[in-house]
Amino acid sequence: MLSKIKSAAVLGIDAYIVTVETHLEGQLPSILTVGLPEGAVRESKERIWAAIKNSDLRFPQKRVTINLAPADIKKEGTGFDLPMAVGILSAAGQISRNKLGEYLIIGELSLDGSLQPVHGILPIAITAKKKKFRGIILPPANAKEAAIVNDIDVIPVKTLSQAIQFLNNQIPIPPFQLDSQKLFSTSRDNLVDFKDVKGQESTKRSLEIAAAGGHNIIMIGPPGSGKTMLAKRFATILPDMTLDEALETTKIHSVAGLLPADSALIATRPFRSPHHTISDAGLIGGGKIPKPGEVSLSHHGVLFLDEMPEFKKNVLEVLRQPMEDGLVTISRALLSLTYPAKFLLITAMNPCPCGYLNDPKHDCSCTTPQVQRYLAKISGPLLDRIDIHVEVPAVKYKELSSSRHGESSEQIRTRVMHARAKQQARFTGLNHVFCNAHMDSKEIRAFCRITSEGQELMRLAINRLGFSARAYDRILKVARTIADLGNQEAILPEHISEAVQYRSLDRNFSFVG
Repeated sequence: MLSKIKSAAVLGIDAYIVTVETHLEGQLPSILTVGLPEGAVRESKERIWAAIKNSDLRFPQKRVTINLAPADIKKEGTGFDLPMAVGILSAAGQISRNKLGEYLIIGELSLDGSLQPVHGILPIAITAKKKKFRGIILPPANAKEAAIVNDIDVIPVKTLSQAIQFLNNQIPIPPFQLDSQKLFSTSRDNLVDFKDVKGQESTKRSLEIAAAGGHNIIMIGPPGSGKTMLAKRFATILPDMTLDEALETTKIHSVAGLLPADSALIATRPFRSPHHTISDAGLIGGGKIPKPGEVSLSHHGVLFLDEMPEFKKNVLEVLRQPMEDGLVTISRALLSLTYPAKFLLITAMNPCPCGYLNDPKHDCSCTTPQVQRYLAKISGPLLDRIDIHVEVPAVKYKELSSSRHGESSEQIRTRVMHARAKQQARFTGLNHVFCNAHMDSKEIRAFCRITSEGQELMRLAINRLGFSARAYDRILKVARTIADLGNQEAILPEHISEAVQYRSLDRNFSFVG
């Protein structure tokens, strides 16, 4: 006898339908799984056999052949346990076939027949809706995540027996209900705020400019100056995520298995801060079946690299392509996957190996060659892709002891969103440009025209400070953002002057000695 059950698997951040075909033959009892199953799928036959027995159901005493179609794509994970068990029992005549074609079925089986959650449910639920399935049968722990997708029935089942009873119309199971808009609006609380930061007004200003224009930024300062504290609060001044952005970000975390158990939707911009010992595969993504790395996990959010020169040089260099394209393509012998990676990069570093170069209260123990070697760990091409370089001085005691709070994240974000609104209006019709940082040479020429006084200021900066052509473009884009924050249509000389100040690492290491 033959049965066909519809399930799904994840490839990249999207899902595809898998047909679980089960054939029973009157020979010695055994289970054979075909269709390129990986390790966890091949092991599922032991879990299925025990789960059926411990659920007081009859395992057919026949040869069982299970095919996972399409057979040319490798299948991994434990989500095929439940559809394979249902397929076996359906082929044995123990399940009515009336509902089988209406639902996607997915879930991992324990030996006692209970169901355990699986990864990647959100993209599977989205695919179920696109393919016009009535609903999806899954473990209860995954119900909240799947219910974010409207207009499909999410049927949570605790055990294999309960799934069989539902399919046989023996028990009703009401679809799990969730108000995705309400969940989205109530999940956007931030636990940190810029008002907690004492002093550092000039650095806050540079971070506001970075947020308003979508610019990457590097902070240079001695230990304890507050670089990490400022970076952790940066996401709180970015514009709120849209629901579409939240869904796309949640899909990536769901596929990676990093979605918190008590959360169905990531509604605040992610902040990822990998340790400097991370590998290039950990940062970009990889593995036999490529998984998303830190750059994709920070999609629509912030990637923070603390102590940037301590990262391996080859790890830093792999950042260049995703910083330009907003995508990461990982190629393997059997397949090639592309993950989104539109992140805002914040990095922090000391000015020298000991951290106290030009610090008035500490003596620097580094020689000039040591400082130059330390700074040279960051390549020119990578540095050119960072729009804003800002020096972060040590905080003075008077500022630390002050009881006065600085501006809150909400106040800063209001100005940032106003500047972003001006940019959205300016770039209407340009699908690849969403903020000033995304402009290429063509858009820079069109939207960053400067006066003759500004041209003269730029000429002096290029000639005296040795800026590259790419640095010239970065200065114009930052100046455009500064003008937007000042509600100015024209880029004025003072905007150019401030933007030039944010290229300290280009000035032939002028802060060295």
